[in-house]
Amino acid sequence: MMTSARIRNAIETLSATIASQPEKAHAKNAAATARIVGGLQCHISGPHGESLTTDMPPAVGGEASGPSPGWLLRSALASCTATVIAMRAAKLGMALSDLEVTVESESDNRGMLGLDENVSAGMVAVRTRVKIAAPGASPEELEEIVKWADAHSPVSCTLRHSPACSLEIQTG
Repeated sequence: MMTSARIRNAIETLSATIASQPEKAHAKNAAATARIVGGLQCHISGPHGESLTTDMPPAVGGEASGPSPGWLLRSALASCTATVIAMRAAKLGMALSDLEVTVESESDNRGMLGLDENVSAGMVAVRTRVKIAAPGASPEELEEIVKWADAHSPVSCTLRHSPACSLEIQTG
């Protein structure tokens, strides 16, 4: 397990490198490839051996053999936010005694099912709740860390400021 000091040193080293060589800040992120393996079950793999399986609930024809893609989006937001909070706390020399991030969402299934073309298939509301504690830290200090992390979480920022998306289709 990486200690706060190791995290802080890693962040400071990377920050110094990028500050002196800004071209190193731009990165192409690892791709994720999903393949239907049966029914609505997808096997997702990455270039470095990453893998997981998703499925949908029985109500839409799945078998619930894995988490749904929407749950993965919420889990990505929760874990990314928690990670950036922990990174910020470590950088500030604060040892967290508790950190829990919960993300909930609401959606309207008419969009996904194509029942109303005026209804988006996307989530209509996303809520993030953070439970945080650190010995000797004031509520204001903890709140500032959480707000800073929320503003610097790559997943949170992506959801808030939709990136340009493209679609390429290969047939045959």
